[in-house]
Amino acid sequence: MPAPDVIPTLIETERLLIRAIDPRYAAALHEAVTETFEELHRWMPWAQSLGTLEQQHARMTEAAAQYARGEDLGMLLFRRTDDVLLGASGLHRINWHVPRMEIGYWRRAGCGGQGYVTEAVRGIAEFAFAELAAQRVEIWVSSRNLPSQRVAERAGFQREAELRRDRRDPTGELANSIIYGRTP
Repeated sequence: MPAPDVIPTLIETERLLIRAIDPRYAAALHEAVTETFEELHRWMPWAQSLGTLEQQHARMTEAAAQYARGEDLGMLLFRRTDDVLLGASGLHRINWHVPRMEIGYWRRAGCGGQGYVTEAVRGIAEFAFAELAAQRVEIWVSSRNLPSQRVAERAGFQREAELRRDRRDPTGELANSIIYGRTP
């Protein structure tokens, strides 16, 4: 099964506007990544160095093209009330044959504990099932990342497996992966 010809670029939840990656938001994303860098580099392989605004714009241009082709669906999380960028998420490692996909997420420093990421994950999962005919949505997290595990559980995902010593955290330490899943 190939990717749909047209994939919607906006998901609306009670408090969020979840938009497809767009280079127009490069400055806002660069600011959020810069603010959150100390937290991000602990968990995210892509956050091992802080790039320039120009590099951010180039990455977002490629990500927007990948979204349009249905290869990787990067998304930005904006608060409805003031349009502030709260973080990023999306559907990654997509297998359209099943179809199955994985949700990844991070939130801006200072925005934790307010349920925004849980709300986003719920909204993106429902989008995957309703709009993309997903038959399975997964979340993979490090066994050391307890806040991400709590998000998965609050968003209605079931813990299905723990893969021992299958990854290296960005620090280089071996770690376990916890796999959460949902089906329609």
